[in-house]
Amino acid sequence: MQSQTVDKTDQPVEFRGDDSYEVFTRKVLGSTDGLWQSAFSESNLAYKKPKLVLFRGVTQSACGVASAAVGPHYCPYDRTIYLDETFFDELQQRFGGSTGEVAQAYVIAHEVGHHVQNQLGVFDSSSAQTQKGAIAIELQADCYAGVWAYSQSKNNVIQPGEIDQALSAAAAVGDDNIQERTEGRVNPENWTHGSSEQRVNAFQTGYSSGDPASCRNLI
Repeated sequence: MQSQTVDKTDQPVEFRGDDSYEVFTRKVLGSTDGLWQSAFSESNLAYKKPKLVLFRGVTQSACGVASAAVGPHYCPYDRTIYLDETFFDELQQRFGGSTGEVAQAYVIAHEVGHHVQNQLGVFDSSSAQTQKGAIAIELQADCYAGVWAYSQSKNNVIQPGEIDQALSAAAAVGDDNIQERTEGRVNPENWTHGSSEQRVNAFQTGYSSGDPASCRNLI
């Protein structure tokens, strides 16, 4: 993936520096910033870039404690993406997902999708407080990640065969796959992000269209 200049990430002191994770996430955020700045501009809106915190183990966010157990997530209160550097190893070891660069970029682009939703006021709707609404929000973020992947494929940054990495990662973090692997059974009543099939389909919706508008009907 091509390197792009972005704002310096905010990190705890012990993890500051240009390590491989930071260099990679800068590249991804540079590409997502470009995509969403253009999309917002077309609607006469101003896109504000998210912040990023890389950590290992545990750190503090405006939403509370950010830990490895929680996994990558976005906090709307400080507009920051929290990414545990060990998550990608766990993705492969526990849930069977790909850990290639495109798979990792998908995870980041998904969290950026939540940042987009935050700026558009999606989290403020009453339906967001229901299980169905919460899952819809996650699926829309997957769709937005698909839109990002389309933009990178169009620019030949992501090659056709590499998109399978993102699909593998989306399937790996489906609620049914996680429950089956960790609990030995599937209980849709406890889902928070949607099934593997739903997540893959949402990503493919955005990827096949390349248009953020295609993600609207998921909410």
